[in-house]
Amino acid sequence: MKHKSESVIIGGASAFIGDSILGPTQLMHVPEMQYLVFDYLAEMTLSGFSQARRGDPALGYAAEFVDYVLPQIAPTCAEKSIRLVANAGGLNPAACAAAIERHLREHNLSLRVAYVEGDDCMHLVESLRAQETPDFYTGEQIPLSIDSANAYLGAVPIAHALELGADIVVTGRIVDSAATLGILMHEFGWQADQFDLLAAGSLAGHVLECGAQATGGIFTDWERVPDWENIGYPFAICYPDGSFELSKPAGTGGLIDPMAVREQILYEVGDPTHYVLPDVVCDFTQVNVSAAGKDRVRVHGALGTPAPATYKLSASYQQGYRCTAQVSVFGIDAVRKARRTSDALLERTSRLLQERGYADFTKSAATVIGAEDAYGPHAQNHASLREAIARLSVTHPLKEALELFSRESRSPGVSFAPGTTSGSALTTNSRPVVEPLSRLYTCLVPKSALAAPAVILGGQRHDVSIRCDGAPSLPYVRPVDSGGMANPSCAEESSTLVLLQLAHGRSGDKGDTSNVAIFARDPQDYGFLKETLSAARVRAQLGHLVKGRINRYEVPGLHALNFVMDQALDGGGPSSLRNDPMGKGMAQMLLEMQIEVPGCRKEKATLG
Repeated sequence: MKHKSESVIIGGASAFIGDSILGPTQLMHVPEMQYLVFDYLAEMTLSGFSQARRGDPALGYAAEFVDYVLPQIAPTCAEKSIRLVANAGGLNPAACAAAIERHLREHNLSLRVAYVEGDDCMHLVESLRAQETPDFYTGEQIPLSIDSANAYLGAVPIAHALELGADIVVTGRIVDSAATLGILMHEFGWQADQFDLLAAGSLAGHVLECGAQATGGIFTDWERVPDWENIGYPFAICYPDGSFELSKPAGTGGLIDPMAVREQILYEVGDPTHYVLPDVVCDFTQVNVSAAGKDRVRVHGALGTPAPATYKLSASYQQGYRCTAQVSVFGIDAVRKARRTSDALLERTSRLLQERGYADFTKSAATVIGAEDAYGPHAQNHASLREAIARLSVTHPLKEALELFSRESRSPGVSFAPGTTSGSALTTNSRPVVEPLSRLYTCLVPKSALAAPAVILGGQRHDVSIRCDGAPSLPYVRPVDSGGMANPSCAEESSTLVLLQLAHGRSGDKGDTSNVAIFARDPQDYGFLKETLSAARVRAQLGHLVKGRINRYEVPGLHALNFVMDQALDGGGPSSLRNDPMGKGMAQMLLEMQIEVPGCRKEKATLG
C-alpha cells in the first residue's frame, strides 16, 4: 500500500447543531491543521429539517454552518488551506452547497465546494410498506405518513470528493465517523477491503465526532477538568497504520486524559465486538488508550471485518404534539405542593378538553424536579425541600388541545399553592411551547436498492462505486449471556463502597436504547467488576427506567463493561416525556450503586 501522507491532522469542530463556536475558531489556529470535521445531524434533526423544507423548498439544511460558522472561519481556512467536511447538507445538500458558494463569492474566496447525494430513500417507502418491513427495534410496521427517509452513507463518497479537489465537502445523512474516515482514505490511500484500517479510522472519527466530550466534557471526574468556559476541542494526529494521538489546542481548558477518551470510545456503542458501519464492522474490544505526553493520548488496536450489504435507513414521522409545563414552587412542603400542582393542572385541563369535545391526553408524565423522581426506588427523602419544580408533560394528536393546556399552565400562580410562580423554561411569551412529537422508524435496506452515491463538484456529477457484496448485519446488539457472578470470597471482612470509587462511566443513547459503559479505574479491578457487576444487578439499580432487556458486553482492552438497555428512554429523545429523555444521567445513577468489596481489595478503592 502506498502512503500518500505520513500523518494528517483533523479537528473535531462541532458535535451538534448549536455547538459552541469555540471549536472551529480554536482549531483553525492549531499549527499545521489540515481538516475540520463538523457533525450536525442527530437522529431527529432531519425531522425538523423536513418541516422547514415544507415551508421553503430552499431550506432543509444546517443554516448555522453557512450563516454563522463560515463567516468566522472561511477566510482563515482559505489562507491556511484547511479543508472542511460537514454533514450540514441535511435533507438538501444541493441547497446548502449553493448557499456556501454564494457566501464565498460575496467574500472573494476561491474555494471549491462539493456535495454528496444519494442518501434520500423516500422512493423506497412504498415498497417497504408493501413488504411489511418491520422496524428492527420495535417490530412495528412503517407508518402511513413519513416526513423523511434517509440511508446512513459511508466514507467513500467523501474520499472521492477530496480526491477531486474539493475544499469544502457537504453531505446529507452519513454515519458520524465517516467524515474523518473519508479524509483518511483519501490521505493514506486506504482501500475498501483494508478492514482493520477502516475500523481504526472510524474509531478516530467516533472520538472526534462529539467535540469536547473527548476533552473532558461530561467526564465522570468533572472536578478534575479545568476552565470549562474555554474548553479545548479535540484534534487527532492520524497515522497510516491506523493509530492516532488525540490532543487539544494549546492554552485551552479541558482535559486530555486516557479515562475521558475511553468514555468517549464506548459512547453510543452497542455490541463493541460488532459496531456496524457502512464501510466496515468494527471490533473495539482490544483498543488500547495510553498517555503519550502532555495533552496527548495515543489510541490504537481497532479491528475490522467486511462491511454489510445493507444500509441502515432512518425515517422520521410526526405522531401528534407534545407540551411541557414547569411551575416553580417555594416554601414549606414544596415537594408535596409541587405534586398536588401537577395533579390539579392535569385534572383541570383534562376536564376542559372533555368539555370542548376533545379526547383526553394520549400520554402524561408528572415529575417534581428536586425530589429525585428519576431515581425511582433509590430516591432519598426530600420532604424538607423548600423549593421544587412541578414538571408536567402531555401529548395529544391535536395541536389545539395542547394550546389549551399551554394557556392553562399559567394559572397555578394565582389559584394553587402559596409560593407558586407560573411560567416555564420552555416558553414563548411565558407560555409553554407546543411542539410536534416526532418518532423514528428504522430498518435495513440493501445497498443495491439505492442508486450509487454521487459527488457533485463544479456542476459535474461523479458517481461513486460502493461495495454491495457484504453479509447482512443488523446494526443492533446481539443477545448474550448477561454475565456476572457473586462477589468473590475473601478471608478478610468485606466493606460497602460506592461503585464510583472503583469505576467511572458514561451514558449514550440511540432511539429508545441506552448504553452505559463502566470502566475500572485500576485495570487490576476489572476482573472484580466482571464478577460483581451483572446485568441483573444493573436492572436492580435501573429497572424502574428500563423496560426491555439488558445485555452486557466485555471490553477488556478498555477494562470496561458495556450495558446495552432496550426500551430505556420512554420512547427516545424526540418522544420521551422524561426530564432526562436521552438518559444522560443513567451512568451517574449506576455509579451510586453500593457494592460489597472484600477487605483484601479495600486499599484499591480510591478515587482518581
